[in-house]
Amino acid sequence: MLTGRKLALSLAFGGLLLVAFGVGCDGFFVSPTLTTIAVSPASVSLAIGASTTLQVYGTYSDGSRNQVTSGVTWTVDPTGIATVTGTGNANVTGVATGSTTATASAQAITGTASITVAGNVTTITPNPTQGTATIGEAGVPFDFVASPGPPGYITTANGGTLTITPDDGDINCEVSTDGSGNPDEVCAAETGATGPYQITMSYVNENGVTITSSPVVTLNVAGQ
Repeated sequence: MLTGRKLALSLAFGGLLLVAFGVGCDGFFVSPTLTTIAVSPASVSLAIGASTTLQVYGTYSDGSRNQVTSGVTWTVDPTGIATVTGTGNANVTGVATGSTTATASAQAITGTASITVAGNVTTITPNPTQGTATIGEAGVPFDFVASPGPPGYITTANGGTLTITPDDGDINCEVSTDGSGNPDEVCAAETGATGPYQITMSYVNENGVTITSSPVVTLNVAGQ
């Protein structure tokens, strides 16, 4: 049986052991560090004005994987196509048609997601449906009116694809604006153009459906 003095000494010694053990544990059990992050989903398609959510998952030095819910900063490049806000989960909203990249950053580690924003387009109507381009002179402007929209007009600058047949490289079309300030394509004839040419504009809408302008535009060439 321990006497009072021996009991006191034993308790004191035990206390010292507990303190030493605690200090040793603090030094031994190191918190895992963040090694990589990934954004989920890695690819997003949405309509203008529509929103969705991006989440960030981190992989740590001990092999564990958990959602990162705070301490995340977001950037988009190029800007003007979508907004991304949040410090963990991010709210993504489509602003204008096009593609951009959202980058999440946490503890100097980054992860990305691609964002594609498309409009509510079910028909594309060209105006005018025919024209004549003179070689070496100003081109002919064509509007490709989208409905119901947005966008109200489709060009190669906002996700449209212009197809010229035959594709001999002698018709050059550039994005411009018409007299009302609406975007259009101005098509000029280069030396060697023979014509006639058929021109269509296509666009992948918010549902992933490719919409092609109708009727087909006919571009004749003068000064051959």
